[in-house]
Amino acid sequence: MQLNRIVRFHKAVGDKTRLRIIALLKNSPLHGQAIAGKLGLTPPTISHHLTKLKEIDIVYQRRDKNTIYFHLNEDKLNRLASAIMKLGDDEMNNELEVSDEEKYKILNNFKDSEGKLRSIPAQLKKRLIILEHMVEGLEPGKVYPEKEINEYIKQFHDDFATIRREMIMHHFMSRENGNYELNPRELWLI
Repeated sequence: MQLNRIVRFHKAVGDKTRLRIIALLKNSPLHGQAIAGKLGLTPPTISHHLTKLKEIDIVYQRRDKNTIYFHLNEDKLNRLASAIMKLGDDEMNNELEVSDEEKYKILNNFKDSEGKLRSIPAQLKKRLIILEHMVEGLEPGKVYPEKEINEYIKQFHDDFATIRREMIMHHFMSRENGNYELNPRELWLI
């Protein structure tokens, strides 16, 4: 599952209809009937392609009264599209870069003598440093069942659900069918 996320992305967008849908949604959110009309395809065909794009999280839906509008997740699209170019690149995401000394201070401020977190940092930069520290003990390429990842997180903080969600949100880990895996560093938001 290590690089499967990048592979699934390229497989999903490697279809002319899906690329056309992405191009339409880049301009503005649309409902399924509008997309079908603009592309001259049937609504079930559009629904199939939208499902594939939602599976890789580059399209999401929002309801407005009785109509469901589809939106393009441009941030996710850009990250996944450029991830292949970042494989092996050690100088990525420098905007949140901090020195080892600063990381050490942040870790010491938030951890007690037993290594547990006193609290989850509110500031993003500090929270990312804490999450990065937590995932250092995970094996790349190993798939962790949810129960196992919960037990791992409990050694740092009792609120494993929040930490787990943060790890997913900030792309330290990916989740698939209740299983978790450490993402390649180039996908991390740090």
